[in-house]
Amino acid sequence: MAYTSDYAAEEPSRASVDAMDGITVLEFGAPWCGHCQAAQPALQRALASREGLAHLKIEDGPGRPLGRSFQVKLWPTLVVLRDGAVVARLVRPAANEIEHELGRL
Repeated sequence: MAYTSDYAAEEPSRASVDAMDGITVLEFGAPWCGHCQAAQPALQRALASREGLAHLKIEDGPGRPLGRSFQVKLWPTLVVLRDGAVVARLVRPAANEIEHELGRL
């Protein structure tokens, strides 16, 4: 799975996210968020060259338990997991930060 352009209609449970194998990028944000929209081109470029990486785009907001479980406070927040464990966290990342962090994986 590569870049996902649409936010998920329903967020997965924390237990299902923790059970994921391989590398997963959780992107927390909202479709109306200007910071989230601005990050999309860089995120799309960075994910396009990564085979075997899962990208879950999660709409966040008050009362959304998955974002709270990862202490998301600002959007976009990218949480990178390897076999369900957090290996990186980027909050409102610049384009070069996204590429750098995903390149380390």
